[in-house]
Amino acid sequence: MLTPSIRTSCIRHFVGVLFVLFSLNTAKAQKIEILQQGKPTSIRGLSVVDDKIAWISGSKGYIATTTDAGKTWTWQQVKGYEQADFRDIEAFSAKEAVILSSGTPALILKTTDGGATWDLKYKNDDKACFLDAMDFADKKHGFILGDPINNKFLLLETKDGGNTWNPFKNMPDAIPGEAAFAASGTCLRVDEKSNIDIVTGGAVARWLIYTAKSKGMQNWTYQGLSIAQGQASKGAFSVASKKITVFVGGNYSKDKVTDSVAYIFDPAITGVKDGFMLSFKGPAGYQSCVEPINDQKSFLSTGTSGSNITIDGGRNWHQIDATSYNVCRKAKKGNLVILAGDRGKIAIFHP
Repeated sequence: MLTPSIRTSCIRHFVGVLFVLFSLNTAKAQKIEILQQGKPTSIRGLSVVDDKIAWISGSKGYIATTTDAGKTWTWQQVKGYEQADFRDIEAFSAKEAVILSSGTPALILKTTDGGATWDLKYKNDDKACFLDAMDFADKKHGFILGDPINNKFLLLETKDGGNTWNPFKNMPDAIPGEAAFAASGTCLRVDEKSNIDIVTGGAVARWLIYTAKSKGMQNWTYQGLSIAQGQASKGAFSVASKKITVFVGGNYSKDKVTDSVAYIFDPAITGVKDGFMLSFKGPAGYQSCVEPINDQKSFLSTGTSGSNITIDGGRNWHQIDATSYNVCRKAKKGNLVILAGDRGKIAIFHP
């Protein structure tokens, strides 16, 4: 006869096995379909407005838009910016979008006519200025993150929809050798209340948190992350939050290494320090982007090693596709999920 403690242990083990089997079956039902590829551009910028409209941006000045859920795409090289590397894009409709270019000069452009014309809104010729990512709280209020200058991360702010940009009054501190990654535009996240999350890499991997309040200058909170770090190619590349916050990254120069690739913060976790923990079963290698999908515990991640799904808040991941992508984003209003990567590759995620 089983004792109560042994019986409880057996039940927990059985439930755990059932959950793993359920996760595997769920992952097998999901797939990624390539929509098109072959353009001479590396896509890292992606903004999905709704279930029909999405914009992408990439190297060599390329921009593309769809208004039919990715079935067809309209491409262009932005005139006068054919050598620009448009690492991130934020779109608000089929007509209006803002793009940023990394490198020298650092550029921010905006269109209000679907890309027929682009207006230069910011230019910085300083070689120390390298823009990494952009995100908006709403149509008017947005931020752009750049690499550190004089031990402070560059943070630009707009309050008029990207028409003007100014240095944020309270820029976060940077540790020597620390940087942000312009890999997918998701090392910076801004929520609807203008709270800011930033993740970093290089010498250290950290989570930088700014809580916006109605009055006064607020301080930043700095949290170390137990994710790959200590080299320029390592760190946290992307962050995404629901009730659970998920961090992904790794080592892009050795993208098949699976050690310390995914980390989570769940305030409901008991038995671990402060609610932080490494994934039990991580993604199958380096990941440059993570995005919330469906319910509160489901996330899609992607990178040059392939794409992975978790349905338990980042504790366990399952690879669903081995194709290389740089970025994955879900519709701001809707369920459409698009992925994009090198050589103009664009794909759709089927849940």
